Amino acid sequence: MAKFFAVTIIAIAILSAIPILRHTWWMAEDISTHGAPIDEQMSETMAEAGISFLASQFILAFFIWKFSHPRPGEKVKNFPGGAKAMVWAAVLLVGTEVLALGVFGVKAWANVYFTPPSADAMPIQVQAGQFAFYFRYPGPDGKFGPMHPDHISEASQNFYGLDTDHDPDSKDDIVTAQMAIPVNREIHLLMHSKDVGHSFFVPELRVQQDFVPGLDLSMHFTATKVGRYEIVCTQLCGLGHYNMKAYLSVMSQQDFDDWLKKQAAMQ
Repeated sequence: MAKFFAVTIIAIAILSAIPILRHTWWMAEDISTHGAPIDEQMSETMAEAGISFLASQFILAFFIWKFSHPRPGEKVKNFPGGAKAMVWAAVLLVGTEVLALGVFGVKAWANVYFTPPSADAMPIQVQAGQFAFYFRYPGPDGKFGPMHPDHISEASQNFYGLDTDHDPDSKDDIVTAQMAIPVNREIHLLMHSKDVGHSFFVPELRVQQDFVPGLDLSMHFTATKVGRYEIVCTQLCGLGHYNMKAYLSVMSQQDFDDWLKKQAAMQ
């Protein structure tokens, strides 16, 4: 029975590795300028973790096969150095692997999180609240009007608390429930949460950023392919979390300009 269990462990380990090696359930298409090193880092991480997983399962199966039924009178053998040596070996191996992944991962994430956006990046404010995203674009003046929390109203659809009667910079701001951007143009997201923790995740852009209540966060990226992509919240934010999503439309510059004019006319 023990030997059958050892063979079963090896079979399950090998079968579980096949879909990963064949990329059966792999990541969505990359449409960002920074996605290639992230995908490469992911592949390296999966390879290192996969090799470690298979090695551990093979070792486990070997010990079950060899030592599950000792012969009568056979002396029990101890691992050289005892349990302490095994623990230290595991700490060194795992610690080295985690450190290596961290060091090499810095290169993959640096373009997104460790470098500032360019001066001509397009600013877009993103507000997350139970259970929707709202996006704000500056008007022709290129400035966002100030937000007044006491003016925020779902009933009047004043999601950003704008005072258009007294703040000149707010008069031409454009607020939408869907997001559109021009292709091959760097985008600078200015992100905040209206209530609890949320997240902004677009798999094709290889970006995922949590909204932290009380903090203004930023993120920048450049989309390289025209299309429509889903934006989802990946933080459990309440009963309506399952339905909290929006859509990102990546357009040509001309189509984006036309879209923005149409949205401005609807304000």
